[in-house]
Amino acid sequence: MKIRDAGPDDMPAVTVIYNEAVANTTAIWNEIAVDAANRVEWLEARRKSGYPVLVAVDDDAGVVGYASFGDWRAFDGYRHTVEHSVYVRSDQRRKGIAEALMSALIERARGLGKHVMVAAIEAQNASSIRLHEKLGFRQVGLLPEVGTKFGKWLDLAFMQIVLDQRSEPDRIPGS
Repeated sequence: MKIRDAGPDDMPAVTVIYNEAVANTTAIWNEIAVDAANRVEWLEARRKSGYPVLVAVDDDAGVVGYASFGDWRAFDGYRHTVEHSVYVRSDQRRKGIAEALMSALIERARGLGKHVMVAAIEAQNASSIRLHEKLGFRQVGLLPEVGTKFGKWLDLAFMQIVLDQRSEPDRIPGS
């Protein structure tokens, strides 16, 4: 398996993974499937923001997972914090793909000078929570019943990892 930057040609496979998660899991709190054009637009927006979209590619199975991060919130004061997502094709789960994607994503965030990476995980998703704990994330919050899918309320667990040890953030020039 190889982890690499995604391109537009990967978006049909990413769309399949995304839509499977929409249809069958609480990992994505959307209920409407998207098309490949939507994912290409999303890829372009991430690239324009300077953020990566990574894919895991297997020689035989093709694209088996993807991961990315983006701004945590759209205010200057949050510029050192990103929120990530990682998804693996349903027939490829529990093979270490999510961990490999996450490890690469964490390194990319460090390379961009980010200080904190946040995960927002459906609180009953024990396997995702365990994976994040294994990678050094710790749970820092729980928001009960803030979402809904499949006719039930969902709780949102927040986890974070501190990516560097700097004692002070940089300042925006001119501030």
